[in-house]
Amino acid sequence: MPAFNSTPAPDLTPWGQADTAIERLPGVFQVTTPSHGGFILSDERQAAMPDALRLDTPAYEEDVNWSLVVVAFSAELKAAGDHLAKFEIDLAHQTARNWMPDRYAAFTGKPVEPHDSYILRTIHAHMALIGEIVVVSAFGDWADWVPAGKTGVIGRKLASVNHLGHPTYEGREHRALVDAARYQASASPNSFAAIGA
Repeated sequence: MPAFNSTPAPDLTPWGQADTAIERLPGVFQVTTPSHGGFILSDERQAAMPDALRLDTPAYEEDVNWSLVVVAFSAELKAAGDHLAKFEIDLAHQTARNWMPDRYAAFTGKPVEPHDSYILRTIHAHMALIGEIVVVSAFGDWADWVPAGKTGVIGRKLASVNHLGHPTYEGREHRALVDAARYQASASPNSFAAIGA
């Protein structure tokens, strides 16, 4: 493993002025700001990120992208005796596998199955409904157009889904009513046909 140099702590981050900047490994800073945080990597560390895990910028936000840094440098974090490593490493693998399955599979060399990835399950669920009218919003009987015991649904034709599980719709809106209990028991995404709308 190459030796990395310590670098000055970053003052400014993509999320604003840093409140804290803790150097977890030489060139790997965990930062917080009033609004957000994550990891900021030195140029040397960014260059050392495996291709499959490297983002275009050296800022890896705290919601999902942080996991790429921990997965990439997990052996080094363990060897350094980092007190957070034992908690973070498993969580980082789960997070990357769930939310960035293509990157994770490319790095590990192991395919990620839909049952191991929220994103893949979402993509597959949407792909199965392409061409159908699916629910895009729902209203309880508090809405003036929805009778008691019903759920009002608005749907559109599902045209496609991207690699992040975000659907694209086409055509006009459709409005329908469905039994409230049946709607509550359904799983998203749901087609009008499946819920009897």
